Amino acid sequence: MTVILDHAPATYPGPPKLDREQLRRAQQDTLDTPRMKYSLLAKMMFKPVDVLYGEQGSFTKFAMLEIIARVPYQAWERMGYWAVHRFRTRSELARRVHERIVEARSDQDNEQFHLLIMEDLIDRQGLRRNWLLHRAAPWLIAFFYYHVSWALFLVHPKASYRLNAEFEDHAEHSYMTFVAENPDLDFVPDPGTYAAEYGRYRSVADLLRQIGHDERVHKLDSLETMREPRIR
Repeated sequence: MTVILDHAPATYPGPPKLDREQLRRAQQDTLDTPRMKYSLLAKMMFKPVDVLYGEQGSFTKFAMLEIIARVPYQAWERMGYWAVHRFRTRSELARRVHERIVEARSDQDNEQFHLLIMEDLIDRQGLRRNWLLHRAAPWLIAFFYYHVSWALFLVHPKASYRLNAEFEDHAEHSYMTFVAENPDLDFVPDPGTYAAEYGRYRSVADLLRQIGHDERVHKLDSLETMREPRIR
């Protein structure tokens, strides 16, 4: 049973919220689980991010990843609306497509809060933003990922979901590894800026563990959807 910690989000529940012990177990599970075997397309996205932001995790790098993470859900939502219009006279099929749209929008909202949280942590650290790392690079990589996700979904939906699962797996491991490498974060209080929407945690470490767990849920959802990528 999932135990909600301290302050439950009222508007955007997203994936299950875990208590402190569950978060620590989730982190260890991630660290004990090998990463997925990433495709060439996935590596083409990860490599520029590592070059620009460094191979080690950081709030700035995570903000970049969260900008990109929203993209496939936006692409699937767009394709879903097109499908609803096409199949609007087939009520049951249109309803199932709309359910996928709702799921994509919920996941997109969850990733959006990850981004807002990262940007808040960047502000609190007093880190400077520059045009290349915070505007140009995120836009270019997100633009590439959006069109790849859209095109793959059109011709081979299973590949589009697989690519997202790889990206979410990468994000999950990145967050959990970062927390393991920075034990001092367990003593930094969660500022709770988005507690009303996302929940409040005892520390920034637990906040990041929750985000990492969210990414795992997104990954598992994409892997599950791969079993029936086309809605019939």
